Amino acid sequence: MQDHESIPYSLPNLSDEERVARASAMREKLSTRRTCRYFTDAHVPREVIEHAILTAGGAPNGANHQPWHFAVVSSPEKKKAIREAAEAEERRFYGEDGEDAKAGKDWLDALSPIGTDADKPFLETAPHLIVVFAQRKGGIDDDGQTQNYYVNESVGIAVGMMLTTLHEAGLATLTHTPSPMGFLRDLCERPSHEKPLMVVVVGQAAPDATVPVHAVKKKPLSQIASWL
Repeated sequence: MQDHESIPYSLPNLSDEERVARASAMREKLSTRRTCRYFTDAHVPREVIEHAILTAGGAPNGANHQPWHFAVVSSPEKKKAIREAAEAEERRFYGEDGEDAKAGKDWLDALSPIGTDADKPFLETAPHLIVVFAQRKGGIDDDGQTQNYYVNESVGIAVGMMLTTLHEAGLATLTHTPSPMGFLRDLCERPSHEKPLMVVVVGQAAPDATVPVHAVKKKPLSQIASWL
């Protein structure tokens, strides 16, 4: 390994029983996370969002270039504009604009148990939208020039850590991915080398919020893991 400047690193010295207990407790806690489509407009402190984004900013990433930007949209005007643009794309996706659906039959069939359609009121109702951008260039100095690496993988891990933090804060979330998403770059006034990846909707779940039964079905360990 090449010589490089370093600092000490350590973790708590736990027993096997403690490690199992902590892992089990975290699994139980995160097993209650759901994608929510029903939000209230109740206030969520800015500090909560900041902590979640800072957590995301500590995610593992290519060459430590941290190739992400999180644009927090809270103004009613901006949220309304995002909803209108997103729903226009969604109507084309679902074929609700009088044209053939952009999504094929198999895709629409896969979505039918979840009950989604082109109507996205949560984009206006929830107090915060976090628009996630992947930076193709920028480097650690964010100069807009230096090549970044493993961008999508890095941003995906960061979003997962952010969702975990928001769930721990007792907030509901939804990841929304209208396609194409170029309008998000324009509305959030971001540079051309940044690619919008998703909108994370954040807020308190509505008192009568529900989730589809289909969404609760999870594959067992035997299907998602193998030991070699």
